[in-house]
Amino acid sequence: MIIKNASVFEENGTFVTKDIYIEGESFTDSSSDETVIDADGLYAIPGLTDVHFHGCVGYDFCDGTHEAIRAIAEYELKNGVTNICPATMTYDEDTLSKIGTAAATYDNASGAELVGINMEGPFIAPAKKGAQNGKYIHKPDIDMFRRLQEKAAGLYKLVDIAPEEEGSMDFIEALKDEVTISIAHTTADYEIANEAYKKGARHATHLYNAMPPFSHRAPGVIGAACDNDHVRVELICDGIHIHPSVVRTTFKMFGDDRVILISDSMMATGLTDGDYSLGGQAVKVVGQLATLADGTIAGSATNLMGCLRTAVQKMGIPLGSAVKAAAVNSAKAIGIYENYGSITPGKKANLVLLDKDLNIVKIIFKGQEV
Repeated sequence: MIIKNASVFEENGTFVTKDIYIEGESFTDSSSDETVIDADGLYAIPGLTDVHFHGCVGYDFCDGTHEAIRAIAEYELKNGVTNICPATMTYDEDTLSKIGTAAATYDNASGAELVGINMEGPFIAPAKKGAQNGKYIHKPDIDMFRRLQEKAAGLYKLVDIAPEEEGSMDFIEALKDEVTISIAHTTADYEIANEAYKKGARHATHLYNAMPPFSHRAPGVIGAACDNDHVRVELICDGIHIHPSVVRTTFKMFGDDRVILISDSMMATGLTDGDYSLGGQAVKVVGQLATLADGTIAGSATNLMGCLRTAVQKMGIPLGSAVKAAAVNSAKAIGIYENYGSITPGKKANLVLLDKDLNIVKIIFKGQEV
């Protein structure tokens, strides 16, 4: 396949008008295939990678079934998300084992490719549990994580932790070379968070949400993350979780190499308003707002491509920066950038053609038009 005349996203965040060559499932420097797509007037961006979401179209990743994963993967691919790293919720070890086993045995026969799992719970702080089920919160446990990782055949790419909890620093030091450790659902102050990052944590989950606020005398996790250049931070740009000014400020604070757009979407995504669930708790969805009975925001009802559009069209983030945050940085965060995340010869031929209003025109997945 040859895609001609597209405005092609470059790894540095710029766009260049040129042709794209695909041979088999990979981008190449040339192609013997005579199939030509004229992409004049269109943007060509890499397929997106969502490293933090829970479900869509009535399914939750924590259903722990191939049926659920397949439905989720098919929806995500139709929306330009070609790689998925869905998140677990706070559950007991037996339930998490079932979820990991389902993921490890999933065949990737259709839809977006399952490239990892994000363990959002159970190693979190009760005081900042958010929409997580406090019944199953567990102290950081190295052996438990390794048992779950074995069940999941190594698919856990991210694990969340509240660094103020007993055993957390030992957890970080023991596992920092095995999985990306993220600070999340935490009451940690700047000093504790900074220590955790110095010991090897390198990620912050849905920045600003379920953590102390950033202030001039108490910078907290946000300040610690900013001060440690190896740390990437997640932002939910659904227009609900974070004010547009804060999104713009965060990009200025961290730079577009360190921000990761996530959707944090739950099972109502792609469906109508109504009553749903998340982590075994009842959720009401009205428009883009999903809440528990007590009013706590419970994930989003927007997919990652929708978040990218919102970031660009309603929050003033440059398109190149938004694509870096939704495709490049996310792939780097979970260690798959060698094969995904940019339109580079040798990588998987996953790309999305967008018109000037950022509507999807075509999706190419593993070298084939979807």
